[in-house]
Amino acid sequence: MTNAGDIMHRGAECVREHETLAAAARIMKERGVGALPICGERQKLLGILTDRDIVLKCVAEGLDAEQVTAGDVAQGRPMTVEADEDVEQVLRVMEQYRVRRLPVINHPEHELVGMISEADIARGMPQARVAEFVTAVCAEDSPRSKEVLETPQGV
Repeated sequence: MTNAGDIMHRGAECVREHETLAAAARIMKERGVGALPICGERQKLLGILTDRDIVLKCVAEGLDAEQVTAGDVAQGRPMTVEADEDVEQVLRVMEQYRVRRLPVINHPEHELVGMISEADIARGMPQARVAEFVTAVCAEDSPRSKEVLETPQGV
């Protein structure tokens, strides 16, 4: 049985909650990634920062990326999976919440141990399952997207 730990990439670099969005953007550019986990003390996961977050929550609002911090734009608690979770469960979570990146944590410390991206799914899964995944996550009018929008939180 394949699990999250088998397909994740280890060593995901965190941006600290007090670091600026400009610093985070530079890290994204250097690493060639579109998202960084936001971590507090001892690699405790606090959120996910995407390049889209920087554009929409800072630049488009006329704010200064040298002043706004990663912690300022972190909202809610990110969806996560544990390293020993079955990869089909990982895919279900990503499909249900229509997320393209998923942090992998250890429990109960909630410490980040890796990340799973669309590229990791593509490398680690059969082509037919990858196509199903991409359709579910990316399709604007997919039945799953309507289900997520119509289902109250906490259900």
